Amino acid sequence: MTNVADKVAPARYVGENRRAAMNLHENNLYKAIGLKVLSALLFAMMSALVRKLGDVTPVGQLVFFRSACALPPVLLIYALRGQLMATLYTKRPMGQLGRGMLSVMGMFSNFSSLTRLPLADATAINFASPLITVALAAIILKEKVRYFRWAAVVIGFMGVIVMLIPHLDVGHYAAIGAATATAGAAFGIFSAFCNAGTVIQTRRLTQSETTSSIVFYFSLVTTLAGAATLPFAWYTPTMAELLMLMSLGVLGGVAHIFLTESYRYATASVIAPFDYTALLWALLLGYWMFGELPDALVYLGAAIVAGAGLFVIWRERQIELSRREAENGSE
Repeated sequence: MTNVADKVAPARYVGENRRAAMNLHENNLYKAIGLKVLSALLFAMMSALVRKLGDVTPVGQLVFFRSACALPPVLLIYALRGQLMATLYTKRPMGQLGRGMLSVMGMFSNFSSLTRLPLADATAINFASPLITVALAAIILKEKVRYFRWAAVVIGFMGVIVMLIPHLDVGHYAAIGAATATAGAAFGIFSAFCNAGTVIQTRRLTQSETTSSIVFYFSLVTTLAGAATLPFAWYTPTMAELLMLMSLGVLGGVAHIFLTESYRYATASVIAPFDYTALLWALLLGYWMFGELPDALVYLGAAIVAGAGLFVIWRERQIELSRREAENGSE
């Protein structure tokens, strides 16, 4: 005769396993968001240095130092982890090359935008990228993008527009030259498309490639591309400028590790809205380094952006709770 406890125990273990899986998914979601936000801060610091150096330093030289100086910390970090061989090994060299070329185009155009526009303006224009990422994730990766994620991205983009309004000063653009401002905006938009494509390719590569190899081959391809421009355009930096140029690579390399790792723990469409936090950092750095003082509309836009990101977290939590209740009810 079968004991009732023998029937209940397996069901209990199944329920516990499901709850453990749910908790793991939730922890991965928060980890992905944390890594994304931290990478956004480091990238904003890097962009501020590009803006500061851009008046005298050619874009190709900026790209070279950004990439070449990222290689030592990347290799050191993964060597300490015992992952150096995994860093060099790749199953998809053409996929790595394709991502690298997208990154080259995105980096050159982004730096060109930063050298022609104020930091907040260039950063804000680049925030068309999350919208493009969500669309590409649905089309190329076949990810299921719920309506609330679309809504969060759109609302976040509206917040970016609100923050951008105070910076769209006609007199300012007349002072720096309409052609320069137009070129900067065009470079920014092109960079947004390249960045969205890079995100999608990163998501595809993480299915078979290690984070270390993705970061390494990105830095290698962009270093070679930047080095190719040096014979044609070179500026001899002062010691202070040289330190800032080297910092570009360190900040960018560490930020890239965090960014790539974030896409290992969540889908591109879930964490794309958190790209918007980079604008908050850009506004703070713009004020500290260049004297750009945000007005009331900037704070309003920041609140909209933050609210959109928090809504994604809250909504994901509600979906998980509903799923748990449904599974518990079926046990």
